[in-house]
Amino acid sequence: MLATVEDMTRVWLSGWEWSCCGDSFAVGDDVDFGIETRTPTPELVDALGAGIAATIHALESHHESEFTDRVRGRAVAIHAVSQEVVERRSLRRPGHGAPLTATMPPDGEEWPMRRQDLGNGVFIGSRPSRYVIEHVPVPGSALVAPARGVRVPESGEDQVSRTAADTCSDPAVDRRMRSLAGWLVDVEER
Repeated sequence: MLATVEDMTRVWLSGWEWSCCGDSFAVGDDVDFGIETRTPTPELVDALGAGIAATIHALESHHESEFTDRVRGRAVAIHAVSQEVVERRSLRRPGHGAPLTATMPPDGEEWPMRRQDLGNGVFIGSRPSRYVIEHVPVPGSALVAPARGVRVPESGEDQVSRTAADTCSDPAVDRRMRSLAGWLVDVEER
């Protein structure tokens, strides 16, 4: 028997949650999602637009806590949702991307390395960039495109967010780019 639209539950998977963890899956795979809420948040409606948000039946989450509300079944369709963002770079300074007590490095120098001694002459550390990078979503710019899966290599969705992320010849210039916001997963519940 073929499933109908009424038998489907459309679940929103946030790009930020799935960028770090969550098992990859494809159309046809069985899924089990913890549901944070059955109502799209005002922030999600603003980000995706009322039209796309109105098609969402549940918002998945797996970072905050274990949710008892679940959507279980077979993924019958997956759509990647991207949106246009404006990338803004501003000079990192005390109180703006650096602690208020920080001292600005002289022009041409990097922020000091923060490091931890692991012993035997081994250190780990990081040095923040000179710039704070902020991605500001452009209202009404969300696009929905069919996808083979979520976190599936060579599916193309993961390339969306990296189109211009690492190159910047003039840090003072705002740049428009397309970024992956998340996925819409149509689940035939069992």
